[in-house]
Amino acid sequence: MERYPRRKTRQVMVGSVPVGGGAPITVQSMTTTKTADVEGTLAQIYALKAAGADIVRCTCNEPEAAEGLARIVPRSPVPIVADIHFHVEMALAAIEAGVHCLRLNPGNLRKPEEVKLVARECKDRGIPVRVGVNAGSLDKRLYDKYGGVTPEALVESALLELGLFAEVGFDDVKISVKASRVPLMVEAYRQLSEVVDYPLHLGLTEAGPPPSGTIKATAGIATLLMEGIGDTIRYSLTTDPVEEAKAGRTLLEALGLRERRNVDLIACPSCGRAEIDVYKVAQEAQAALEERQIPLQVAVMGCVVNGPGEARSADLGIAAGKHRGHLFIRGQIVRVVPEDEMVEALVEEAEKLVKEGFEARLAAADRDAAKLAEADRRALFEAKGADANRSEARVKLVRERLGAERSGN
Repeated sequence: MERYPRRKTRQVMVGSVPVGGGAPITVQSMTTTKTADVEGTLAQIYALKAAGADIVRCTCNEPEAAEGLARIVPRSPVPIVADIHFHVEMALAAIEAGVHCLRLNPGNLRKPEEVKLVARECKDRGIPVRVGVNAGSLDKRLYDKYGGVTPEALVESALLELGLFAEVGFDDVKISVKASRVPLMVEAYRQLSEVVDYPLHLGLTEAGPPPSGTIKATAGIATLLMEGIGDTIRYSLTTDPVEEAKAGRTLLEALGLRERRNVDLIACPSCGRAEIDVYKVAQEAQAALEERQIPLQVAVMGCVVNGPGEARSADLGIAAGKHRGHLFIRGQIVRVVPEDEMVEALVEEAEKLVKEGFEARLAAADRDAAKLAEADRRALFEAKGADANRSEARVKLVRERLGAERSGN
């Protein structure tokens, strides 16, 4: 975090969750159920909460949705944002339903008096607003002015909306300037961050399905976060919204911007020396550890020759050798287990490590484990040599071929 200090912003409260002003960066997602389906929507909200969402948005596009929000908000485990498009009546109804925040799109709710009416109501109730500028719904006047969707057009759209809010003395605002192209999205947020101190909601709109959608969204969001820009994030993916929350949480943990709450599994890419199916063991370990929400960095390594050393920084790991698994804690071998018990042993040790701590688990290490591991390491090295992938033999062939061609010339 010290490598990319965060931009200073004012703070808004979305229910009990602070956004901006140095608060932890929050993860958001949006329900895909009909908001009128109260039980179905609540089930999805609870699933999003479990996956890492701090704030959840629900559409409010019809009277039945507003009534649904009135029943959902009191039972929700996280603050609820109402998504408003076109109809000022739905914004006012959502306020009466008790939502914790409104999302207004300047491209869809365009009448100044209606915008100011909503702002006054929110000011009186202490409800913040997200100005949600979107490249796909940019005001035609701005589109014509700038010759298309540009960073400058998106920023001006946000500033025009802020001007309407200022007329009624309302500034409890956070802003997004989303686009579906990464360079456009990044530059819009960079420009916006230079001219306002409001909290910024980061996202790449219409990113599409995983894995390409996840990669595109990560490219934009991570770039900005590492520049210190951004206070809350959302992955807009064409998939189960639970995957959005997981992706957002994983990104923040990977960047060191949120404390780890679940496993960070690392694994070698496998090679000719691997004694196990690394992909299979890694997937099984990932599933088992995620299910238990174990907040450790865990390594799965294909062989004992280099595994413990290469993954020394991991909290816990296991490496294969001679039909056995070598369990290690921060590079120190603590147990040797049968190969078919590797995943089970890894999960068991992870649970004990979380419960008892590193010192206790290192003190409980099997004294003979290191000797067994060294014996297996030497045996594997002797059997497969230093060049398990036979790359040096191929290098020799390359050199011979190139030498023959040169001599022929």
